[in-house]
Amino acid sequence: MAKILIPIPLTDFDPTETGVPWQILRSAGHQCAFASPDGRPGEADPRMLTGAGLGPLAPVLRAQAVAREAYSAMAASAEFQRPMAWADAKAAEFDALLLPGGHAKGMRPYLESTCLQTVTQHFFAAGKPVAAICHGTLLAARSRAADGKSVLYGRKTTGLPRRMELTAWALTCLWLGDYYRTYPTPLEDEVKAALRTADDFDAGPSSLKRDSSQNPQIGFTVRDGAYLSARWPGDAHRFGLELAQLLAR
Repeated sequence: MAKILIPIPLTDFDPTETGVPWQILRSAGHQCAFASPDGRPGEADPRMLTGAGLGPLAPVLRAQAVAREAYSAMAASAEFQRPMAWADAKAAEFDALLLPGGHAKGMRPYLESTCLQTVTQHFFAAGKPVAAICHGTLLAARSRAADGKSVLYGRKTTGLPRRMELTAWALTCLWLGDYYRTYPTPLEDEVKAALRTADDFDAGPSSLKRDSSQNPQIGFTVRDGAYLSARWPGDAHRFGLELAQLLAR
């Protein structure tokens, strides 16, 4: 049984990208521990849970029912209700690191945390599995190795593609403003800048179909050694299953 660290912000993380992998890992017998900025339980992006403000696009953009159910079970769990503080998270005490994503502005403290960047660097330096999905790949890209380069330098990765990010923003910006733009620079552009070559970023297929427990192959992931990455909530089942397989080796 592996012990996995899952850091989250206090608000706005994606419920699918946390709940679905958590459910898969727990079912595989692994132990998950959460970390938040100050040791209080976090809350997922409410818009992704309720669809409020998404208008006619809500059925497409909000978390699906199975993901909402997984998130509810996770949020009620003892480990989620009693997280450690980011500053208390030590890579040496865990076997793997899971970096979930989210796009609303409450993600910024998580993505900009030098504490979490240091923790992430320690996992990479130790050769332990690191799994990042969506904006979690941005946290990884911002984490620096001893040579000053990103821990993703020389690695293959995916992450939220520019086309997905800008399409979601364009479809909703008239009433949601920059809700889908975490930063002015698209995630794909910043992650590519941290890599050895832009070709090391794989945006994956253009299909917007979401995977499921019955059809995980619909999802898209990139694995490079002990590093696993995925793009968006539609990849969460495959992402969780492949992390579980990686931990079983």
